[in-house]
Amino acid sequence: MRRALLIAAAAAALAGGALAAPCSAGIKDPDTRAWFQLTEQLSGDAMEGRDIGSPGFDRAAQVVADRFRAAGLKPAGDGGGWFQVFPVHESKVEKAELTISLANGRTGTVRFLQDFSVRAADDLPPSVEAPVMWAGFCRPSDLVTARGKWVVCVNTRWKGLTTGAERVANARNAGAVGLVQMDDPSFTIEPFRWPAAYARTVTNGDKPAPVTGGFPVLTASVAAVHTMLGEPASRALLNPNGRAATPPFATSSTMRAAFTVSRRDYTAKNVVALMPGADPTLKDQILAVSAHLDGYGYGTPVKGDRLYNGALDDAAYVATLVRFADKHRGAPLKRSVLLLVTTGEEKGLLGAHWFVDHPTVPKSAIVADINLDQLRPLFPLKILTELAVDDSTLGVTARQVAASMGIRIQPDPEPERSLLTRADHYPFMQAGIPATGFIFGYEPGTDAERRYREWYQVRYHRPQDDLTQPMDFQAAGDFNRFFYKLAETVADTEAKPGWIRSPPGPWVKRVERVR
Repeated sequence: MRRALLIAAAAAALAGGALAAPCSAGIKDPDTRAWFQLTEQLSGDAMEGRDIGSPGFDRAAQVVADRFRAAGLKPAGDGGGWFQVFPVHESKVEKAELTISLANGRTGTVRFLQDFSVRAADDLPPSVEAPVMWAGFCRPSDLVTARGKWVVCVNTRWKGLTTGAERVANARNAGAVGLVQMDDPSFTIEPFRWPAAYARTVTNGDKPAPVTGGFPVLTASVAAVHTMLGEPASRALLNPNGRAATPPFATSSTMRAAFTVSRRDYTAKNVVALMPGADPTLKDQILAVSAHLDGYGYGTPVKGDRLYNGALDDAAYVATLVRFADKHRGAPLKRSVLLLVTTGEEKGLLGAHWFVDHPTVPKSAIVADINLDQLRPLFPLKILTELAVDDSTLGVTARQVAASMGIRIQPDPEPERSLLTRADHYPFMQAGIPATGFIFGYEPGTDAERRYREWYQVRYHRPQDDLTQPMDFQAAGDFNRFFYKLAETVADTEAKPGWIRSPPGPWVKRVERVR
């Protein structure tokens, strides 16, 4: 984060809730001001981006635990404490070099983390050298001549084409030595941006360490792929809508990859607190509300800044959980409410998976989870996208609450992004527990959409997601009030949430087919 906040400009511009560089002193609404003051604390430079297992994360977690204690919550972690501690294993590619030999003695150069990245694994081979071929979407029919070669495919995310797992499996089965997945420039709804922060794989300690069987998997920019193939940048490898690729072809290129990998084991922690219910009948049922505290920490610099603060992703919505606890100090709801602040979300929903697999309260008592993530208060809150809105009664309740506030709820208009499976509600769903999450929605073609897209282009998983970014504080406050009312309604309604459209098993399979 740039250390010089634009305080003077912020104070002048915030009076009407318009977009401005943030400063809590200029926010008129007391609840929103208190929310952003905690956001400032949790995502400030002193927390160093709150990477999983880092001292900065531990400092932020202690702040959250102290605030939960002050709000009168009960510790619900390991051994009656505030924290649920669990082991993790990390593989990190410290260095990767690609040497590309082209026709006529030429060489090509691409840069690690700037032009390409590598899936980290414990058994990544020290080096691999082989000819290079283009293989379209890496369908079996694209890989007939792949044996002994590096294969380059489109990293497509469009429905009906190959998934990432299918591309890896198909390439391995065809006898390729490694896979390079090229950015899909047609996927403009959430394009990949370079540089990559780092190349790390972190797994929970009760799961196998990450391995690839010695089969390296890379991602690369379009420009880097043209270099690997020895093809001019003018050559069209993919049609504009991304649904058709140039047929497979051999090249005269040979690529040698060399990798240096480090491995380490350490511990991570969730913060877990309980607001005991007040109703004699309902208090043994638990509503979970969750948000992730971890961020990216330090990574590859972007515009000279290497600290990935993660202000809106997701420090701000941990702050929302704290404000919810503050609001209910001495005023419990009928059901008990579990406040789960996770770690490792950015590395694969690790903390949420650990909690669901090793719950500190009876799993059978958890009736639902409402997760706060993927929220970007950049424009007035008129529409909310709700994930799995039609799958459980949580969607019915959310629509009722939203309607009372003049907000329209809509289903996910962009399922190709797989937002449903990318946040901490998903492990609860996989365990058969109704769960949901929300996204600020917009009408297509509006300024709201432009702001939303710009955030993903410039700030998502970037150092620019910091305390200097503009946001709409009226919208932020409106969402917090929506969340408070939704959680209160779910906790106080006699009928517990339930599935509507599908039982959990078929529901999960349906979701996976969309990916």
